[in-house]
Amino acid sequence: MLDGNVNGKEDISVLICDDSALMRNLISRVIDGTEGMHIVGKAMNGQFLIDKIPLLNPDVIILDIEMPVMNGIEFLKYRKENRIDIPVIILSSIAEKGAAVTMQCLELGAADFITKPNGSVSADISSVSDTLVEMIASYGGSYARRKHHKNVYGEEFFLHIVSDRAEDRTISKKLATVMGEDKAKKFLESQHHAAPSASSTFDRPRFDFSAPSKPKEPATITPLREPGRIEVIAIGISTGGPNALREVFKNIDPHLKQPILVVQHMPAGFTKEFAGSLNKICALSIKEAEDGEPIEDGHVYIAPGNYHILVERGGLGKNVIRLSQEPQRNGHRPSADVLFESVAKIYQNKALGVIMTGMGKDGAVELAEMRKQGAWTLGQDEKSSIVYGMPRVAFELGGVQKQVSLENMADEISKAAREHLNS
Repeated sequence: MLDGNVNGKEDISVLICDDSALMRNLISRVIDGTEGMHIVGKAMNGQFLIDKIPLLNPDVIILDIEMPVMNGIEFLKYRKENRIDIPVIILSSIAEKGAAVTMQCLELGAADFITKPNGSVSADISSVSDTLVEMIASYGGSYARRKHHKNVYGEEFFLHIVSDRAEDRTISKKLATVMGEDKAKKFLESQHHAAPSASSTFDRPRFDFSAPSKPKEPATITPLREPGRIEVIAIGISTGGPNALREVFKNIDPHLKQPILVVQHMPAGFTKEFAGSLNKICALSIKEAEDGEPIEDGHVYIAPGNYHILVERGGLGKNVIRLSQEPQRNGHRPSADVLFESVAKIYQNKALGVIMTGMGKDGAVELAEMRKQGAWTLGQDEKSSIVYGMPRVAFELGGVQKQVSLENMADEISKAAREHLNS
């Protein structure tokens, strides 16, 4: 583990709040065993957490929900009332039993959530350790740079996970059809630097620590046809997505005509509640997608957790949604690549593809395919992304026509939908 200031960079400081001493220790082992982050303090309930925040000034908080004296919900209400902006990641067993409670946490300002495996006293924290590390690096790193002007280890430190070579071969073939064999080979080589094997208590994927700090110049894609009218909008998003989507759908044009299909990387059992929470703040109708249902204009469909979402041609002029449990793509199900691939095939140049904050590369290759087919495309910019991973790779592949801030994303989507409704 790197501690303090090494090579001009500081660790991300983490404050844990959990009433279980076992969980506090298990989480500490994961974090203190990971380069670029360390535990700055622990609290057994929300009241102790409040007392420790001004003393420890953490970059990110890991928060349980069920605790005595002051529980997680009560702390989040206090945090909101007192305008504490330190990001909070929910790690709780109740989240698995009560998705509605988890969504309430997000509505109160929590950044994201992870469910404890097998209950609140499980020693199997290793099963979620990679996700926990990713979220700490993403939310904690972003906050530290923004608020403390720290030069910290953050999302770029963990940006590219060295992926399975069988999957690489599949991606390589796909990229070759989009950008040519030579360019595809050079791009993939740039994404797979040799990464040192990390010794840790837990067996985690190898991270590529040498990710570039700035995006490379984008590849050139020559569309097969001119962009046409927009008949559907497809959005792919991951880390940082819950709050980013709240921002987008809160401000989307209430008169938008086109349907919107969304892939947000989220566990099974939560997407229905998530869709419901978005529906409360959006003038459009938002729901969890169902297999075989017709795609209606002006409706938003959220891919269910653990299911790919695809588009299929239907009768009477209406396409339909198909759900699939085919293998994961890019380590995800649902996968943005699966959605974008089907939209590129069915709608070709009559679609708008949007890729937003998220770690890794899911959605990037098939957004480039959408662009090749003539679709309109947008990508979230680096400054407003919690993790500029997915949109970065899409940009480098030439799949992003225009980079947009989160603040302006709803307006850009709405504007494109209006201007290209009948063209």
